[in-house]
Amino acid sequence: MVTKSVSQEAKDIELATQMIHLGARLQVLQAETALSYDRLARLYREVRGCSPPKGMLPFSVDWFTTWLPNIHSTLFYSVYCYMDQLTPAHKVQALIEAYKLYLEQACAGRIEGAGEEPVLSFTRAWMLIRFFESGMLQLSACERCSGQFIAHAHDPAAGFVCAICKPPPRAGKTRSSKIVRASKAAKKDSVNENTPKQKAKKSTKKASSVAKGSAEAIVKPQDEDKNPV
Repeated sequence: MVTKSVSQEAKDIELATQMIHLGARLQVLQAETALSYDRLARLYREVRGCSPPKGMLPFSVDWFTTWLPNIHSTLFYSVYCYMDQLTPAHKVQALIEAYKLYLEQACAGRIEGAGEEPVLSFTRAWMLIRFFESGMLQLSACERCSGQFIAHAHDPAAGFVCAICKPPPRAGKTRSSKIVRASKAAKKDSVNENTPKQKAKKSTKKASSVAKGSAEAIVKPQDEDKNPV
């Protein structure tokens, strides 16, 4: 009978907990740890407070070559390659550290409390690495900016233009961008509405002070006439 290592089990639980916090699916947890499905499902409920989502993992390679996902995926994969090759973190630990750095960059400038999901989920980031390891994707150099971007494997390198140098016509016109523009417009309108009110309050206060001063000037001579020296 094979005896399970308690220390290795504790490491698997810690690793699974980190990935659950980042949004990993159960299939990813099963592939990266030696814990059983039942233990992972119970751990998921303890960490997230809900049952794990069901269904198949996203397996489309074409998704990583579309406009916005290509930019985010390239950013993440560049960070992952640096972490895996030049730091003590390797493989799944490099994946976790790289995804944390990606979230910091991807969420910069967003409105707090908007509840927007990142373009690249943790599960898709895990799948991206699997696609590179299986030779289904590659990095191609853009002929305009010389940057390395994700592309289909064995695509011709000549004439490749990245998604940043050649965005689609409707780039940036997404649902989330509409929400951001609407919130900015509402904030601007509220500022414009408050400005006339503040001006009106100041003018009213100034007029009342002037009227009070003139009334005191009128009353004082009358009091002096009543009491002659």
